[in-house]
Amino acid sequence: MRRASLMTMTTERFEVRRQVAAPPRRVFALLCEPTGHVTIDSSGMLQSAEGKPVRQVGDDFLVHMDREALNDYPMGTYDVRVIITRFEQDRLLEWTISGTIQPPIKHLYGYRLEPSEHGTLVTSYYDWSQIEQRYREKGIFPVIPESGLRATLGILARQVEQKPA
Repeated sequence: MRRASLMTMTTERFEVRRQVAAPPRRVFALLCEPTGHVTIDSSGMLQSAEGKPVRQVGDDFLVHMDREALNDYPMGTYDVRVIITRFEQDRLLEWTISGTIQPPIKHLYGYRLEPSEHGTLVTSYYDWSQIEQRYREKGIFPVIPESGLRATLGILARQVEQKPA
């Protein structure tokens, strides 16, 4: 039974890592900015964002989305509220979303940052292990493929490596 649960968890979460030649504070600053999420998005879904930089658990901001970029589920344009669920300055940022579908789906996105001799080891993750059965049955998870997380890390690296320390 324990082994089955571990296997299920691995099929309901992606994690990808990338070394970035920038200090954790610079990476974290980008991730705390609502527009930073739009800037590094590889999916094409995030169109624009509104709100103040996040500073703690419970902070939120609005993102204007376009699901047609994925060409997978006919939602067109819509808005989501990004709600911060975990926050550790320069180390961890995690969030869920609330939007068109209610109650919220309870999938989580996040970044863990670890200082390294070359800058920062950035881990991006997407976890849909807590979604309700009715959402599982729709067959649309994971929304973002593992390759999407990897591509987003590439864009993130390009953004933070360009700026002066």
